[in-house]
Amino acid sequence: MISPSIQHLIEEKSGSFLIPASRIAFVQDDNPLYHAFLILTKVKYSKIPVLDKNRRVVGLITLAMITDKMLETDEISIDPLNNLKVRDVMQRDFPKINFVETTLERQLHLLIDNPFLPVVDSKGVFQGLLTRREWIKAFNYVFHTYDEHYMAIPKKPSKSQLINKIVTTK
Repeated sequence: MISPSIQHLIEEKSGSFLIPASRIAFVQDDNPLYHAFLILTKVKYSKIPVLDKNRRVVGLITLAMITDKMLETDEISIDPLNNLKVRDVMQRDFPKINFVETTLERQLHLLIDNPFLPVVDSKGVFQGLLTRREWIKAFNYVFHTYDEHYMAIPKKPSKSQLINKIVTTK
């Protein structure tokens, strides 16, 4: 469970967590694989979302997934890039979240193993990405402003406080 005071400070920043869909590079599941190869090469991201025609997130694709299809026994071939669709190669099993339904604690747990999480609305339509980087920025805010908002009183004295108390009472 996240401490209520920490959660409150993080929620102050949670509006800035979402990178909107309009700023995200993506490909459609029916695009030729060469299109995804070009997009990933140009945007220099390691992984991007795959959307269907209804703008729902249906997968994720990486440059490594594409280049794996290009590797033949003795050489590299670009032929598969023309013959395969993004849906033939994409990762289909991945976490996605809805801001309204997903707690901050669940978001944090998912971001431990994922650099970003696709965010969808109640109809599954892609809204943007929640990134580990934005969460780290929120923690940075908490670390630097906590004392401006709250006064922490330890429930138990620390070892150094106990030693100080013993030394000063002698």
